[in-house]
Amino acid sequence: MATHNLEHLRTFLTVYRAGSLTEAARLLGISQPTASTHIHSLEQNLGLRLFERTTSGVKPTTKADGLARDVGTHIDALDDLAYIPTLPGANKSIDLGGPAEFLTAKLLPHTPELTAAVGARLRISFGLVDGLLEDLRAGDLDLVISSVQPRVQGVTGMPLYDEEFVLVAAPSWQSRLPGDAADEAELAVIPVVAYAENMPIVRRYWRSVFERRPDNLRTSVIIPDLRGVRAAIVAGAGMSVLPHYLVEEDLASGALTALHAPEVAPLNTVYLATRTGELERNHQLRSLTSAIQRLTRA
Repeated sequence: MATHNLEHLRTFLTVYRAGSLTEAARLLGISQPTASTHIHSLEQNLGLRLFERTTSGVKPTTKADGLARDVGTHIDALDDLAYIPTLPGANKSIDLGGPAEFLTAKLLPHTPELTAAVGARLRISFGLVDGLLEDLRAGDLDLVISSVQPRVQGVTGMPLYDEEFVLVAAPSWQSRLPGDAADEAELAVIPVVAYAENMPIVRRYWRSVFERRPDNLRTSVIIPDLRGVRAAIVAGAGMSVLPHYLVEEDLASGALTALHAPEVAPLNTVYLATRTGELERNHQLRSLTSAIQRLTRA
């Protein structure tokens, strides 16, 4: 029975999952020529072709699909053993990044459950999605909560949570409108508290609900943190579009009111992003991911 070099099989599996020799080499900490040599040697030993080169990377053959099924669980099991610490307290830290608003509102209240799931130190980083995904690809982060579907080579995203958006203001602004169901033109009298100069969240809401750009709106203040936007509109600074989870208690208490009730509320899918193949190799990461899925959907 033929035997094969374990490192060559590990390289094969990483290339298969990453879809790129360059990214696989980075994940494994080896050079691209070394990764290519591993694949070439394995193909010679097996007597078959495993990958076809494409302009965007490599494409596995049907033989590669079968080999990945055969060896994947075994390679992952061996890699799991490598994460078992030899000394007390030696567990690897897990670095989690995401939008400050989402992490603070949805996950940090459950910090004890998250750290218990990891079984080691959990480091939290706040940031904007593009920078976070690049840090993930580069290995500086292990897991990212992404407000957009990841389209970074070597990064895989899975849907986590659908955030519902609502147009809100302090009740004093509602009293200035002619009725309970204000139309798009009537809302223009209220200044906007925006997250950024180009009002990205408000613009998305206007396109989805009113099927036009919010060109007739004016901003009163720009605050690059949704928690700050919320505080400003509670104080009466104007209106804004915010995730429902961030203003749920304010709506219930009457501190804020919904200015518009569309038939279908605009939604945005939040993703859990990891480096391709890392979730299968790292049992701590799998445990944390499962905990986050459970806590956000509760």
